[in-house]
Amino acid sequence: MKSLWILALAYCFLFAFNVDVHSHLIPNGQTALLEFSKIEGIVYKDVEVEKKHFNIIENPLKSNKLYALIPFGYYEKLENKKIKINYLENNKNQHEDILLKVIDGKYKKEAIKVSSSKVNPTKKDVKNRISREYKEAMHIYYRITEHNYLMKPFILPLKSKITSPFGKARIYNGTLKGYHSGTDFRAKIGTPILAANGGKVVLVKTRFYSGGTVLLDHGNGIYTCYFHMSKFNVKVGEVVQRGEILGLSGDSGRVTGPHLHFSARINGVQVDPLQLISLMNENILKGKI
Repeated sequence: MKSLWILALAYCFLFAFNVDVHSHLIPNGQTALLEFSKIEGIVYKDVEVEKKHFNIIENPLKSNKLYALIPFGYYEKLENKKIKINYLENNKNQHEDILLKVIDGKYKKEAIKVSSSKVNPTKKDVKNRISREYKEAMHIYYRITEHNYLMKPFILPLKSKITSPFGKARIYNGTLKGYHSGTDFRAKIGTPILAANGGKVVLVKTRFYSGGTVLLDHGNGIYTCYFHMSKFNVKVGEVVQRGEILGLSGDSGRVTGPHLHFSARINGVQVDPLQLISLMNENILKGKI
């Protein structure tokens, strides 16, 4: 641990630019934040982690600042990660490296009982449907649009009790089936669901597992997802503002009862949505949930 901090501090003195790493220790399933100061002669290109590239984005509230979000998935190896910052200095390609460390998020487990047809579907047409829906969603999540819709702090899609946080290991009918990929909010059928921030509607569909689904593209690879809805108020292609009603909550898809499942992805990687919101609101967008 000590060597990690010494190395990180050493880099700060060697850089041709200023970079603020908000935490060098990142739990699996969470997001790291780097902030950069604009400096004459320096043009930031992107941030690279294990051959994956992440945009460096203009800060909408500080004209002299930029930032990059680096997502680490739930199944990320718990180890040091080399973060390569690519930039131009006086029109010459350069890079600098820093280290982050992925640590154990120490998530809990929960047991859930649902219809067996929703846990291990056997019908060919159902399996084909699940495969099509997965491929469609992943094609969207990996699409990086340059437009930035994030100009204001995030809000929660609704204000109610959280019934299941991100990261809990999910045991369906006695069998481990992965982890909880978002945050569940208690919501009786017909509760209005709000856009957590401005964005473009890129999917409106009823799917096998997630039921009534709306996906919002916030730009630069950032997406929020709203599942199990009973009614849609938006259409694909619409640009919505923060707080706009996307539709109504429901109990569609694989559920034990009515609720909203809220999740987030960055460059295709599923991350803790509330940690992402807090990170952005506290450091970039400056507002409280």
